[in-house]
Amino acid sequence: MKHSQDEVKEWLQKARLDLFSATILLEHDPPVPETAAFHCQQAVDKTLKALLVWVNVPFEKVHSLTYLLDLGEVEFPDLTSLRENVEELAPYAVEIRYPSEMLEISSAEAGESLDTAKEVWRFVLKLLPPDLHFSLPENRPE
Repeated sequence: MKHSQDEVKEWLQKARLDLFSATILLEHDPPVPETAAFHCQQAVDKTLKALLVWVNVPFEKVHSLTYLLDLGEVEFPDLTSLRENVEELAPYAVEIRYPSEMLEISSAEAGESLDTAKEVWRFVLKLLPPDLHFSLPENRPE
């Protein structure tokens, strides 16, 4: 069985790559806001799961940010401050990925999603010990 600290690092590394991907997609010419927004949702999902793993809170394999916040708020009530912005990312998990559910997302909206994902990242890192911290990538992460 994996030590929870190793699993936390794995979740954070995956979240970090999603943040990096979203950044690249928004900086691309032309930007790709729908896919960037998806990666922002995924980054928040994985960041919250890292926090839950750290405090040994089991969770189902779902992509519901509301569900993950509900679980996390039991241990960390201050997560409530993120709820409104985080819940705005919920449609980006599934709806934008399929033609029948295509949402129009502007680059500005995707940029706000990236801001939210980074806010969640910074919030969660403050709750974790320093040896679990990763910086946000400015360039391609190694």
